[in-house]
Amino acid sequence: MGSDIGMAPIYRILKKSGAERISEESTDELRRTIEDVTLAISKSAVEMARHAGRRTVMADDIKLASKAFIKS
Repeated sequence: MGSDIGMAPIYRILKKSGAERISEESTDELRRTIEDVTLAISKSAVEMARHAGRRTVMADDIKLASKAFIKS
């Protein structure tokens, strides 16, 4: 299965984070991790919308679903 996220944005994220040098394997691994987390958040947000009787996923659904992955 192909990726929905390109390597260039991942490379830029790593650069913005302060990386001086970046291996191709690290960008590929970060991309897989981001896709896994994004899929989990999305599934949770869809469940929340359905539970609320909506077919539309709202920003608040994403915010609430992402709290499980973001440490404050």
